[in-house]
Amino acid sequence: MEKRIGVVAVLVTDRDCVSVINSLLSEFSDIIIGRQGIPLRDKGISIISLVVEGDTDMIGALTGKIGRCKGAEVKSILTTYKEKKHE
Repeated sequence: MEKRIGVVAVLVTDRDCVSVINSLLSEFSDIIIGRQGIPLRDKGISIISLVVEGDTDMIGALTGKIGRCKGAEVKSILTTYKEKKHE
């Protein structure tokens, strides 16, 4: 399956699911290129942005598992980037 590069945005509204999300991010660390977390304490939410590279099945598995966590919303956008072959 071909690899894609994309961005995953996670909006955390319930701190009870943070440990679950962190566990999932560790489990899928091989497809995560970068991660940024921004706490909006005055609003009671946090935003996690991820840059990912992997096949659509792996990225979908990560976003699906995060989406099942009550207190988290997730959206992703993937490119159709194809790796150039080295000659």
